[in-house]
Amino acid sequence: MGSFRGGLLAIKLMRTGAKKRPSYRIVVKEKQSKRDGACLENLGTYNPTRQPAEIKLKTERVQYWLAKGAQPTDTVRRLIKQAAKEQAVAADAEVVAA
Repeated sequence: MGSFRGGLLAIKLMRTGAKKRPSYRIVVKEKQSKRDGACLENLGTYNPTRQPAEIKLKTERVQYWLAKGAQPTDTVRRLIKQAAKEQAVAADAEVVAA
């Protein structure tokens, strides 16, 4: 985690992984920074090569940064919604199993 100096924040994807085998970190960074530049905090991962795509997200930290005014990119907004939906399904499955 770096120090925040003010300015506009964004929740973006940072590409990792090998050539032709992408995986991404979901990170908070300054809006004008480069795609793979320094980030303030790592919020999770996204692996589109798995079937189904694997999304791991620290939802409480995402909510914290959204409250601070961080703007998610369109793709990250979609991933946040999808992860929330998967968590709700998992919670329902636990209730049914109990």
